[in-house]
Amino acid sequence: MPRKEFVNLMEENVMLLDRLADRLHVNPAHVSGYPRNQMVVLVRLYLGGRGRLKDIARREGVSTPNLCASFRKLERDGLIRRIMDENDRRNVWYSVTEAGCELAQRVLENFRAGIASMFTTLSSADERTMSGALKTINSILKNME
Repeated sequence: MPRKEFVNLMEENVMLLDRLADRLHVNPAHVSGYPRNQMVVLVRLYLGGRGRLKDIARREGVSTPNLCASFRKLERDGLIRRIMDENDRRNVWYSVTEAGCELAQRVLENFRAGIASMFTTLSSADERTMSGALKTINSILKNME
């Protein structure tokens, strides 16, 4: 397969997945009472484990001041905690509290239910084919990390 065809297929898939993801973006306030951007960061912190502000900001593609503002509210509400690095006091680590874990799990359950609902009309054969293709894609992408 020529590289150009590969790039075009990747672009098409990214756009298709983006449109599908837009259909999943129900108002997170119904589940959490928080804006979507704060819940995305909370869930990713929950899934990825603790992190430093600058690393999380880079990963999320947001400015450090904006992320800091979100974290202040989440910290005030007891969903995340800040821990000073004892070896380098300039570094602060952020992690999810027990209450934050519970909320992140509820948000993830809601997200997964949305995905399941979106694909209810998929035939068993198409589901098996798509699952196999996604396993292959995930494996390749993990190797690229």
